[in-house]
Amino acid sequence: MANTQHSVAPVDEMMPAAKLFVFGLQHVLAMYAGAVAVPLIIAGAAGLTKAQTAFLINADLFTCGIATLLQTLGIWKIGIKIPVIQGVTFAAVTPMIIMAKTGGMETIYGSIIIAGICTFLLAPFFSKLIRFFPPIVTGSVITVIGISLLPVGIAWAAGGTGDPHYGSMTYIGVAAIVLVAILLINKFFRGFVAHISVLLGLIIGLIIAMPVGLVNFSGVSSAAWLGIDYPFAFGMPKFDLGSIIAMIIVMLVVMVESTGDFLAIGVMVDKPIGEKELTAGLRADGLATALGGILNAFPYTAFAQNVGLVGLTGVKSRFVVATSGAILVVMGFFPKLATIIASLPNAVLGGAGIAMFGIVAANGIKTLSKVDYEKKPNNIFIVAISIGLGVIPVVDANFFKLFPDWSQTILHSGITLGSVAAVILNALFNGSKGGEEAQKELADNAGMNA
Repeated sequence: MANTQHSVAPVDEMMPAAKLFVFGLQHVLAMYAGAVAVPLIIAGAAGLTKAQTAFLINADLFTCGIATLLQTLGIWKIGIKIPVIQGVTFAAVTPMIIMAKTGGMETIYGSIIIAGICTFLLAPFFSKLIRFFPPIVTGSVITVIGISLLPVGIAWAAGGTGDPHYGSMTYIGVAAIVLVAILLINKFFRGFVAHISVLLGLIIGLIIAMPVGLVNFSGVSSAAWLGIDYPFAFGMPKFDLGSIIAMIIVMLVVMVESTGDFLAIGVMVDKPIGEKELTAGLRADGLATALGGILNAFPYTAFAQNVGLVGLTGVKSRFVVATSGAILVVMGFFPKLATIIASLPNAVLGGAGIAMFGIVAANGIKTLSKVDYEKKPNNIFIVAISIGLGVIPVVDANFFKLFPDWSQTILHSGITLGSVAAVILNALFNGSKGGEEAQKELADNAGMNA
């Protein structure tokens, strides 16, 4: 007799609270360094005081949490409901630095609010481009995402860019211990222990790093116990046309990058992403960005750093990342707790980063392995050129330095370059696939990757 019992899809699986917390904390630790980097950069450019900088970091963590809850749990037709954590997009850093120096924080937030609203309104139209993302495109984009992130993990492993002892044997040794620990845990354990291999690796790395002097808790004692975010703390927003246009361009780039991340996670959790789902995800990006402008934060997007963690652990439940969102909200209220988490050394994060970001690239290669290269020999050119163009900013950050200023945001994003190249080349060689056909191919591919 056939089993007719309804089974819950892995992406909608609910777990015991303890497991949700541990898995969720693992995601927070993986993305924390990237989450606080942008507030630190912008605070420096705007000349903020130490107290203002701390407030900015906590406002960002709080809004990260709200954005993540919005994306994973969803309300109305907003939120893609997959395990995607939201973080500040680095694509906005350069324009925001310029705005901070010329117009102040109020100008930044005015442009963010308008760009977020525009993203929300454009989401249904942009999502129609899903038909241009068959597996050969998504596989190429996922691969570029992984390759683009690997330098971040490698730099962490060496101590972090700008560290005076960058590349020291101590840093690299600690990173190597974390990486080996993650591999050994996955080799000899199964189930829950294997699923938290990254968290355990980070704990092992922290224990190793403390006696060699890599852990600095100096800021913990001076951090406040409680901090409350409130709207427009830096003043009422200013709406400068040039700044608004620059931020809208940034958000167009973000929409391309988010699409790639959504499709990557969709494949990993066996949930095909169609026009409806993409619209909901991009709307959440737009709403979170507009909220960021109100709550003293920044533009938000799917955080690619955590895509690899989903693939590495095999934990597909969106409620795990929703728990991460709740943790981030709490951290936004408690600066002292956030400071403790921030004490994780870069070298410890680097060991985990190499594993996680490499997994992203490997999943892209896995997707590309299902592409037909025999009947469609030109597919090899689509893959080769899109990945080749996508890694240009990774290989040489100065490659496009003589191009116009307005193009820098786009040209410095390898994910955007790779995505645009893959879409155009696929349309050139294979034609624009209909939405249903492309989605069937995506669904079949996800099934093969299960």
